[in-house]
Amino acid sequence: MPSSMIFVWTLFGVLVLAIVVGVSVALVNRYRVLKGGKAPHEVEAPRPGEPEEPATPTETPTSPAPTGGAPAPEDTTSQPTAPAAEAPVELEAPEAPASRMARLRRRLAGSNNALARGLAQLLSADRIDEDTWDDFETALITSDLGVGPTTELVEKLRGELALDGVADPDQARAVLHRELVGLVDPAMDRRLNLEHPEGKPAVILMVGVNGTGKTTTCGKLARVLVAEGHSVLLGAADTFRAAASEQLETWGDRVGVRTVRKDEGADPASVAYEAVQAGIDEGADVVLIDTAGRLHTKSGLMDELGKVKRVIEKLAPVSEVLLVLDATTGQNGLTQARIFAEVVDVTGIVLSKLDGSAKGGIVVQVQRELGVPVKLIGLGEGPDDMAPFDAEQFVSGLMGE
Repeated sequence: MPSSMIFVWTLFGVLVLAIVVGVSVALVNRYRVLKGGKAPHEVEAPRPGEPEEPATPTETPTSPAPTGGAPAPEDTTSQPTAPAAEAPVELEAPEAPASRMARLRRRLAGSNNALARGLAQLLSADRIDEDTWDDFETALITSDLGVGPTTELVEKLRGELALDGVADPDQARAVLHRELVGLVDPAMDRRLNLEHPEGKPAVILMVGVNGTGKTTTCGKLARVLVAEGHSVLLGAADTFRAAASEQLETWGDRVGVRTVRKDEGADPASVAYEAVQAGIDEGADVVLIDTAGRLHTKSGLMDELGKVKRVIEKLAPVSEVLLVLDATTGQNGLTQARIFAEVVDVTGIVLSKLDGSAKGGIVVQVQRELGVPVKLIGLGEGPDDMAPFDAEQFVSGLMGE
């Protein structure tokens, strides 16, 4: 073959080889770009003094294990970090009941309710004449003491205090204190009945109309019982009011008390039944059942409240039925008390919202109306602003002593 032909074929072969190599390089670069890497000609050299960018986990070469000596440290850079453990919820320590009433008495002494004003006016008078007695009588009635108790108190005071004035203010104060305590009736048993059969808890049923602070009172009572050393379980049987169950559960969580609850609209009697059954299973001392704040004028709803009580008594006797009354409602509160007493046999009264604007005389009226004692009072919005009622300290607070 002539030398010219050999040269042509050699040149042709070189060109074909160059084309094949170029196409191969282009395909490799394209593949690496699609995989998220950089083409060889796009990789930048690190600047002087800068650390090299670490390779991705898929590109990190596996180092061979050293021969002898300690094993190579395990690479944990690609392992997920375990979530930190949640800190335990710190439970609150409720205030001891013994110190509560003394604190609330001081708050009552600083209030400006009608009964306290009437007492202060009488004691500060230079001369007790007919106008003084009339003003005092009006103050007592407007404090919701009631006409009957007011008449009794005024007659006793007029029999012991001279019409021409108070010769000894200390004597007048002592007489007032004694007669007021007598009206409040210190002989009534105000202890919560927590007796229960062996293997069953004491069951306390909380009842009352909407707006009296019943669910809040239930939560505060749980704190009182926990402070006294009782194991408590809550039953959220108010399934009609939105968020009532959540509210009660929040109160319980703060002192480590479990709440049995169901979805909104569930049968209240079934919730109460399950709560008492749980109290039996768990060996609780007390089960507190919060019920819906029914209007006393709706007989169907009141009948359902009676059903709740009957269902509970299939498992355990109801130890207490506490009626929560708003101390500011006056005569309307007495009407509520009468209706509830007919349905569920009320055993005690809880007066909520007995703060500076309330009328302390309602204590006497409601006790006389129902023949049952006021067992607890609420004086403020704090979690421990509720205490067992004490006649002596209550009167001392009203008189600013």
